[in-house]
Amino acid sequence: MAYFVTGATGFIGRYLVQELIDNREGEIFALCRESSLHRLEALIEEWTANGGDGDRVIPVFGDLSEPDLGISHQWITAHGDEIDHFFHLAAIYDMTASDEMNETMNVGGTRNAIGLAARLDAGVFHQVSSVAASGDYLGVFDESMFDEGQRLPSAYHRTKFESERIVREEATVPWRVYRPAVVVGHSETGAMDKIDGPYYFFPLLKRLRDNLPGWLPLVGVDLGDTNVVPVDYVAKAMDHIAHKPGLDGQAFHLVNPDPINTVGLVNTFASAAGAPQFAVPVDRSVTSLIPTGLLPRALRPANLLGAALKLPPVHLVLSQTIGRLGVPPEVLEHVSFPSVYASRSTQKALSGSGISVPDLDSYASTLWSYWEEMLEDSIKHDASAVKALAGKTVVITGASSGIGLVTAVQVAKAGAIPILVARGLEKLESTKRLIESQGGNAHAYQCDLSDVHAIDALTKQLSEDFDHLDFVVNNAGRSIRRSLRLSEDRFHDFERTMQLNYFGAIRLIMGILPKMREQKSGHIVNISSIGVLTSPPRFSAYVASKAALDAWSNVVSSELISDGVSFTSIHMPLVRTPMIAPTKMYDKFPAITPGQAASKVIKALVDRPHENNTKTGNLGSLAHTLAPRMAFRVLHVAYQVFPDSTAARGDGEAAERVSVQRALARAFQGVHW
Repeated sequence: MAYFVTGATGFIGRYLVQELIDNREGEIFALCRESSLHRLEALIEEWTANGGDGDRVIPVFGDLSEPDLGISHQWITAHGDEIDHFFHLAAIYDMTASDEMNETMNVGGTRNAIGLAARLDAGVFHQVSSVAASGDYLGVFDESMFDEGQRLPSAYHRTKFESERIVREEATVPWRVYRPAVVVGHSETGAMDKIDGPYYFFPLLKRLRDNLPGWLPLVGVDLGDTNVVPVDYVAKAMDHIAHKPGLDGQAFHLVNPDPINTVGLVNTFASAAGAPQFAVPVDRSVTSLIPTGLLPRALRPANLLGAALKLPPVHLVLSQTIGRLGVPPEVLEHVSFPSVYASRSTQKALSGSGISVPDLDSYASTLWSYWEEMLEDSIKHDASAVKALAGKTVVITGASSGIGLVTAVQVAKAGAIPILVARGLEKLESTKRLIESQGGNAHAYQCDLSDVHAIDALTKQLSEDFDHLDFVVNNAGRSIRRSLRLSEDRFHDFERTMQLNYFGAIRLIMGILPKMREQKSGHIVNISSIGVLTSPPRFSAYVASKAALDAWSNVVSSELISDGVSFTSIHMPLVRTPMIAPTKMYDKFPAITPGQAASKVIKALVDRPHENNTKTGNLGSLAHTLAPRMAFRVLHVAYQVFPDSTAARGDGEAAERVSVQRALARAFQGVHW
């Protein structure tokens, strides 16, 4: 068994190849330009790291725009009759792409791929099309339908239709066509490689979350239904259907059998983001009572709206409003589908495989988190951030996950060079590859920050490797939640927490200070805790170590002014990171995301304040100053309400306690209980 894949480095392609590596045998020939070989090689490393045999993927140099995909006659002759499955995925999947680009890549590329498949005498040609081939067909569009006289309203629609027509009419080898709906990120990891589909609206949701209370209802408009599927479903379904006999000459709709209302889709992501949601006062249950079907098609409300969106004045207004928030006006014309996509053939082919479309509610938070942490790029347009960070080195500890990882990704987008430090080299290298795939530059250094000798070796190496060390973000830390009563025979809890959170942090700073003195500049950001200001029970080991770091930084700040070195302590509220995952009651607590936490770090790097506190933290500190006895009494109530370990939830007393816990968590948002 041998495979040929175009678009192997693309979003769907990389997951399809992973499926082929995991489930099939034989060589996988992947078309790529010579200039893009590094991308394919990076993916081969990733496929191998994921437990597969990435060495089975063999690059084949060529060009989608050339006859026979630009592959040499010698290669074609040598591999004729070998290719059992030819997957053609390389194409433009972008509503905003130009007509010329769509024509060259989608139509010309398909014709060239068909020609190569014929010369190779491939077993089956698998064309990845799109539901866009249905154009503006109104009603149910099933998998047996193709040319139904539908209007094709954009270059994208036209080229998807035309490329599928070429396969149907010109292919001399057996073929199968796959029409995915709007493809979003991986349902388990959230991984996505570009801004497309619903992702265009994510910056707007972020803006709403950051500026409006989540309970505030907003007025929306019923825009009809849409259809989204995660990339892992698409890849698994394609792999399974491609290898099932007796299905040649058919099309398959890789869609959600239950389409979702467009406003419902936005609200699902708004809920995941913690943003206000949209209410629709007048929806289709009302408008359906109006006999619009009797009107000429051009005068129906949906078509009138679509025509209005294309008018130059409307386009200009949209460009200067939602366009500034990252939503291209062209996208609004296609936010919903007039067609309802039947997928009976697909469901029948997948029967018994266990492959199905997961419910969006089950993975929307995963998609949002990945976007906010890895794809959100507003920092590129923040002039003050770019000015402060471009070309600067930023040493970040704990950079393999959570706050450290997101901070590294974000500073790289502003032009900084993150120096990634953590214990696990494999995760650091993964972060480094991610940053480089987004056009950034990063360096990875493995170090156990609880080992002072390892820290000394690290700082010596960094001083030799870099002319400037401009910033340090002390993010690595250990948190222990345990009451003193249960810690009396566990003194090592205090020792190991202090070793990493305090001694490790100051050892790193002291090792880098000579370089900062030499360059007469430097800024250190210490990730402290809201607990230093609020003194929550059960965190005596953790809070004491963070308070020690605060105190040390406050003292040496005055000593280092003439050296140009400054400090910021961020008294971070509860953040939803792997550190808090073992404490299951935190699952229901209000907590900020790693993306929001990273924004606080970026602000500290750019503005260099002495402290960055939350309102709750400041109120807690004020309460301890003005009414310490009352503050400790309130904390004692919390101590009695919150258990040392996950309490049983089955009886009435436990349920009552849970309700009190949630009330306290909401009242004192961000505090670690």
